[in-house]
Amino acid sequence: MNFLSIVWDPSIGIDLGFFTIRWYSLMFVLAFVLGLRLMKKIYIEDNIDPKKLDTLFMYTFISMLIGMRLGEVFFYNWGHYQNHLLEIVLPFKKVEGESALFGLIEGWKFTGFTGFASHGAAIAIIISMYFYSKKHLQKSVLYILDRMVVVVALGSFFVRLGNFFNSEIYGKETGSDFGVIFKSAGETAARHPTQLYEAFSYLILFFILWRVYWKTDKKLKEGYLFGIFMIALWTLRLVIEFLKEPQVEGREDWVFNSLNTGQVLSIPLILIGFYFVLRKRKETTA
Repeated sequence: MNFLSIVWDPSIGIDLGFFTIRWYSLMFVLAFVLGLRLMKKIYIEDNIDPKKLDTLFMYTFISMLIGMRLGEVFFYNWGHYQNHLLEIVLPFKKVEGESALFGLIEGWKFTGFTGFASHGAAIAIIISMYFYSKKHLQKSVLYILDRMVVVVALGSFFVRLGNFFNSEIYGKETGSDFGVIFKSAGETAARHPTQLYEAFSYLILFFILWRVYWKTDKKLKEGYLFGIFMIALWTLRLVIEFLKEPQVEGREDWVFNSLNTGQVLSIPLILIGFYFVLRKRKETTA
């Protein structure tokens, strides 16, 4: 027996008999539930009506889904979608000889929405927070972003745990006895559990941001917490990508021989983070 590697072959979820709660969905729900509870604590500290969290949830959830989808379409797979525009908004793929919805739609196969991009989600959430902050808080967008990134770091931890349960976004072969064998994905060799590398890195980032918010006056420096988050999260993403196995065709080397699409997209986000950390900051009152 090899004690340095772990054979990972979990069930798809919690079977209730009449319904199965999938692990990834459960992690997603936990991310939002805990995120809302922590944001409520922050809102109370800042004397903001917690009722405004309902609207924050809707802005975040909808913009995240739209951003993740459009990021996949335009950053990674435009070559396909430019000739299949309906597939951007419909959970179907055009396949000759197939039929979906009990044969009612000929020539189309139900696939669900496949392919999501975290970079697209990041851009969409930032844009939506601009409108939310102006309309519902009457504060600058950096005010809400400085607070949102604290819980987003925690949410990212749960999302990557979900990826681990799903045996997806795993790493390259370690070339040694160390690693995880993702049996449910058909793997037989030990690979880097890059989902866990990211997950626990994001958890550490959450604790750092949480402490900075509560124990220092940095939350009064607009953009500081947002900048730290951007630098740390996207640098971690860029570095860990070197260990990942390309999961989807088209996400291999793109512009630079040694960098893939996700890494190239991370660079401007890291630079944005440095801008907000290093600039002369305007102080704001909570």
